[in-house]
Amino acid sequence: MATIPAVDHAKDLTSLLNRPNVHRNLSPALLVEHSIRRKEARMASNGAIVGETGKRTGRSPKDKYIVKDAATAGKVNWGSINQPFETEKFDALYARVIDHLRAKDLYVQQLFAGANERYRLPIQVLNEYAWHNLFVRQLFVRPSDEELKSHKPEWTVLCAPEFQCDPQRDGTHSDAAIVTDFSRKIVLICGTKYAGEQKKSIFGVMNFVLPQRDVFPMHCSANTGQDGVTALFFGLSGTGKTTLSADPTRGLIGDDEHGWSAAGIFNFEGGCYAKCIRLSQENEPQIWGAIRFGSVLENVTLDPETRIPDYNDQSKTENTRCAYPVEYIDNAVIPGVGGHPKNVVFLTADAFGVLPPISKLTPDQAMYHFLSGYTAKLAGTEAGMGSEPQPNFSTCFGSPFMPLPPKVYAEMLGKRLGQHGAQCWLVNTGWTGGPFGVGHRMKLSYTRAMVRAAVDGRLANAHYEVDPAFGFSIPKSCPDVPDEVLNPRNTWKDKAAYDKQAADLAAKFAENIKKFDVPDNIRNAGPKKR
Repeated sequence: MATIPAVDHAKDLTSLLNRPNVHRNLSPALLVEHSIRRKEARMASNGAIVGETGKRTGRSPKDKYIVKDAATAGKVNWGSINQPFETEKFDALYARVIDHLRAKDLYVQQLFAGANERYRLPIQVLNEYAWHNLFVRQLFVRPSDEELKSHKPEWTVLCAPEFQCDPQRDGTHSDAAIVTDFSRKIVLICGTKYAGEQKKSIFGVMNFVLPQRDVFPMHCSANTGQDGVTALFFGLSGTGKTTLSADPTRGLIGDDEHGWSAAGIFNFEGGCYAKCIRLSQENEPQIWGAIRFGSVLENVTLDPETRIPDYNDQSKTENTRCAYPVEYIDNAVIPGVGGHPKNVVFLTADAFGVLPPISKLTPDQAMYHFLSGYTAKLAGTEAGMGSEPQPNFSTCFGSPFMPLPPKVYAEMLGKRLGQHGAQCWLVNTGWTGGPFGVGHRMKLSYTRAMVRAAVDGRLANAHYEVDPAFGFSIPKSCPDVPDEVLNPRNTWKDKAAYDKQAADLAAKFAENIKKFDVPDNIRNAGPKKR
């Protein structure tokens, strides 16, 4: 077996960066010019640029790895999500990626992950695409000119979409790989043009390091009311985190990733990454208005003559996206920090159409459903998915991004809820009146009204009934929402079909919770198999 030569990661990186064709911290205008001149992207009529990601239009979870060494071996929750990668294989892959990038023009951004100065992580991202570099510039926290002078990156992301892995040579599953090395503080992203891998890789880093500093990392959006009280929205892609947090009546702290420290919450990012499919100015005016010059659209179809985006076209993917800086939202909170939340909302898109559109949870139910992380996995958010939604349990509403055991995050949630007395809600943004293919998606206007009533306190004194299938407390009335939609059984024509579907989903919950070592009070807070 051939000996792999020793790799000096720092030296190799320094030599890569000390070349004339490395463009550092370019402005959005210059990155737009480079993207179009290099024919990487096109200009839309609204001023945004549009990049296409080819065959990979979403994350590639089967191609995601963590280097298993002394720093990670005893801490990471190893398995099909957090797949181990050998140090020697990482070194060899790293050397090949460096060689690949030496022949390229490179774009570098020095940024922060984290709006709280005490906990923020200095990072640098190297891209061979100018539009990828604009993407990360708009999504992470941008240093001031003064901060940039003393910026010293702790982590480096090397993004090489044109580099194709060889599974036999590199030890990967395919021609793509996303590999995180916590000892060397490097992320390699190879063989995928999907820009979202960059932000999610750093999210995974924060999820590993912050619990060691008593900060609870969360896959959630956050906003604040005029009273200064914060609300959190947990949920996977497609459940409405970005849409519901971008509320014109409330200040937006962030749309995807936050930390909850002893001092309050803070955004990991400096931008938003919104789904664009079926986007309309009427339903989502905040997001619509944020798509302008400096924004980056992914896989959105443009009219060949007018360059007007067609947000209803899903021919390339259901997972069309837009990245824009948070200040493009009129009522953004900058810097993205807030106090301790009083309301925590768990979002799900139930493809079976049996979960209530809003339920009030007890503390034990909150812990149960945080561990369950149920939703429907919608087409397009991951590579290799078909067109039909699938039921999915994603622990902590973000298991693909959680390197540590679920118990670590669940205990931190329980601690924070107990300390600050936050009320938890479960909101179903999915189907009503029947399952997918029979019923229809809950009206966004109704969901907005229910969420607003919950977070501003109007549901605190409502009358509730207990749902027999799941044990949830369902409000009997809610301002601006028809009473008949609040109980899902009432929306089905065939009540017996509803009862069967509810029993089937309850059985799935009961089977899933068996994976976790939890006390009886939490286990018994879930739906019972019937």
